Amino acid sequence: MHIVAIGGSDAGISAALRAREVDPGAEFTVVVADAYPNFSICGIPYYVSGEVARWRNLAHRTIADLEAAGMRLRLDTLARRIDVSGRKLTVTGPGGAEDIISYDELVIGTGAVPARPPIAGLDALGPRDGVHLLHSMDDTFAVMRTLQDTAPGSAVIVGAGYIGLEMADALTTRGLRVTQLEQLPEVLPTVDGQLGALVRAELEASGVTVLASTAVREISRAQGSKADRLRVDAVAADGVPVTVHAGLVLVVTGVRPETSLAVSAGAALGARGAISVDTAMRTGLPGIYAAGDCVITHHRLLGETYLPLGTTAHKQGRVAGENAAGGHREFAGSLGTQVVKIFSHAAARTGLRDHEAAAAGFDPVTIGSEADDHKAYYPGSHRIAMRFTGDQATGRLLGVQLFGHKDAEIAKRIDIAATAIFHGMTVDQISDLDLSYTPPLGSPWDAVQVGAQAWTRRATAR
Repeated sequence: MHIVAIGGSDAGISAALRAREVDPGAEFTVVVADAYPNFSICGIPYYVSGEVARWRNLAHRTIADLEAAGMRLRLDTLARRIDVSGRKLTVTGPGGAEDIISYDELVIGTGAVPARPPIAGLDALGPRDGVHLLHSMDDTFAVMRTLQDTAPGSAVIVGAGYIGLEMADALTTRGLRVTQLEQLPEVLPTVDGQLGALVRAELEASGVTVLASTAVREISRAQGSKADRLRVDAVAADGVPVTVHAGLVLVVTGVRPETSLAVSAGAALGARGAISVDTAMRTGLPGIYAAGDCVITHHRLLGETYLPLGTTAHKQGRVAGENAAGGHREFAGSLGTQVVKIFSHAAARTGLRDHEAAAAGFDPVTIGSEADDHKAYYPGSHRIAMRFTGDQATGRLLGVQLFGHKDAEIAKRIDIAATAIFHGMTVDQISDLDLSYTPPLGSPWDAVQVGAQAWTRRATAR
């Protein structure tokens, strides 16, 4: 058997690794569009900041590691066409020559590409001008060249989602003056505004100028030094024009699924134009699976949606690889569990927010509360701001959001909530969990249990 995976990031590599485990006798080829298979794109901000000293450290596995695992890597190779009935893949190699790869089973992991918002000048300007999108290692090297060659003193970041916030942290750490522009009313719009305001306060306390409710209209060249060679024109919600000058502009406003190869082969599309797959990651085309940021997401509470996450891509790729090798596995579904570090703090969420739960047919109640991460009498305790969403009728836990100091185990505490939602627990049942305790690290009632109890008291009193 010959299994081919298209894409050398999370989904494609996970598929190949799992297929190798299921059928060690099979052949595996991974077609990679660039020269950087299995690199941690999520780690890019920390290389830009200098906290990760060498870009090669971002590799989950080296090329030698992957080849030792039994993969044949086709680097700098573009997948062009899929002959579904003939089970053949046409590719273009690094020299431009066309080649045909025969396969028995195919996994499409073409990922996503950066969204390009309708900003005047964005298509005319590029990395040489100091205007960047950020999604790949090549994009990263372009940003680093701008930083090293022009030594900009300031940067504008368009977008305040996860990558935008991480890059605000990274560029500030490098010594740049950062202005962050967000079209929506608050930064980090994947959490409620109450927590978004806390994130914005952390950004501002760390030196970032934050302009929310501000839509960018145009990016253009400006007269002056390289340090401030770009002009960003925007408009605030009240119609007041805003102009910011900077030496570097970074546009990070989300991604869209890369589906052109799959569509040309006849694959159907689903939520937000992503490839439609079932829970076994089958596309409906014979012998063809798909996984990662190019496919729809099966959500445990919402059903079909699109939620591109690295953790999800790894799981979907593993399922696709196992099934391509003759196994039988299904993707158990996502909850959208996420965490982001913003300077000395972290924000996290899992499950649904109030409006999402209502749209999904639940009767949600969301309650905010706070608790210490460990006993306050032991030095170094931090307060955690929490928002619990539960179903009023059944008491079922639907979602949790957290914000607090990065030393307050925000990531692990959101994992407790994700596990509880995964297994359909009620909010009240969180108090029954047997969680660890010692004064320097926690409390007899952990912070998430305090938040759950606050929800139970206030929701039942309505």
